Amino acid sequence: MLILLPPSEGKTPAVRGSAIDWSSLAFPELNPYRAKVLDALGTVSAHEDALALLGVGASLRDDVERNTRLHEEPAAPAHRIYSGVLYDALGYRSLTPNQRRKADEAVLVVSALWGAIRFGDSVPAYRLSMGTALPDVGRLAPFWKPVLADALQAATRGHLLVDCRSSTYAAAWAPPSGQTVAVNVFTEANGTRKVVSHFAKHTRGELARHLLVRRGKAPETPEQLVKAAGEKWDAELVPASGRKPHALNIILQG
Repeated sequence: MLILLPPSEGKTPAVRGSAIDWSSLAFPELNPYRAKVLDALGTVSAHEDALALLGVGASLRDDVERNTRLHEEPAAPAHRIYSGVLYDALGYRSLTPNQRRKADEAVLVVSALWGAIRFGDSVPAYRLSMGTALPDVGRLAPFWKPVLADALQAATRGHLLVDCRSSTYAAAWAPPSGQTVAVNVFTEANGTRKVVSHFAKHTRGELARHLLVRRGKAPETPEQLVKAAGEKWDAELVPASGRKPHALNIILQG
């Protein structure tokens, strides 16, 4: 089983430590593409209209300025850099050592800057969304899509993929539908079901944690996954159809 996560928009910068060691990152074949995106991001972030070009507000000026020196910024494991609702719910720091090792092996983060990294890969904090377009790169989801398809094919072959990404990040790589289960979250009240967005991040983080801490073998099939999710939530499985992956629907009572 592999768990696919989006990055958090907000990051917690490392306060000390060495700069990024490119040779230590998972999927080293992505490094030329990572370098191209990083250089384009640094150029845009130094522009006088950087905030507008990156689609962020004035409160993030310091984050954008940090983008201009990512080669020198301290790096830390991804599970420390990424913060926010999903990552708080996953709660890496409160896992046992064995559970942390499991998370480091099982979690892949699909990133606008790095393409894909493992949970233990050390990176600096940055500000960049997958929906952004950069000069000489273009829109990042189409840029990464063929690259990730090649790089992740061998690493994900034979694994059940639990896809907790948002639609923005799912657009950057479409793994084989038969081995992928997209996680959806709904609220249900008086027989009416509604899609939730912000709270979906929290529930996806809780699901990732549940899969990492529960006893027994990790799910190997969509059917085993829905059974595992059913240990904690009302859950249902919608089978894959064509290029559309399986869907695990978690239903919260509203």
